[in-house]
Amino acid sequence: MGDITRLLARWAEGDAQAFEALMPVVYEELRKLADHYLRHERPDHTLQPTALLHEAYLRLSGVRDMELHNRAHFYGAAAQVMRRVLVDYSRQRRALKRGGPAVAMVPLEEALDTPIDGTVDHVALDEALDALELFAPGRARVVELRYFGGLSVEETADYLGVAPATVKRHWAFARAWLFKRLSDPTTTSESP
Repeated sequence: MGDITRLLARWAEGDAQAFEALMPVVYEELRKLADHYLRHERPDHTLQPTALLHEAYLRLSGVRDMELHNRAHFYGAAAQVMRRVLVDYSRQRRALKRGGPAVAMVPLEEALDTPIDGTVDHVALDEALDALELFAPGRARVVELRYFGGLSVEETADYLGVAPATVKRHWAFARAWLFKRLSDPTTTSESP
């Protein structure tokens, strides 16, 4: 059992100091994850990797009931929390710009293969991922880890405990489904 797994077990048992001890162990890798997220954001984005990491830390530190059994679960949860921080940030930015020009949509196929710029609607992508998760949670998780977490096929397979071929199949399905979903402006968040 590795240090991260031991610290997660202690934290799940209610040891608040275990989470404090965990952060120095995982900080650099989480910082790289935050940097990956923000490297793909629009050039004038005001949120910095350290700020994203700290916001994720605050959100993670308040939740003990997550089942984080090992390093993979922890990094997966951190990726999910960072996604939520960015979506919340986008929603706040959109609320400030009400009455301004609509956010331009780009096909997800294009967005998955190129760095994200200011035209990607993170809120729409988040809503589409939530819809995908309702009937295909494994596929949604692959998108979250690959697109938002920046993990390779092999790293994603390792984190999820599945074969790389399964990740590739899930990735192909999810990309096609999300592309269709985001390309159709008549699709609502209620319909799969």
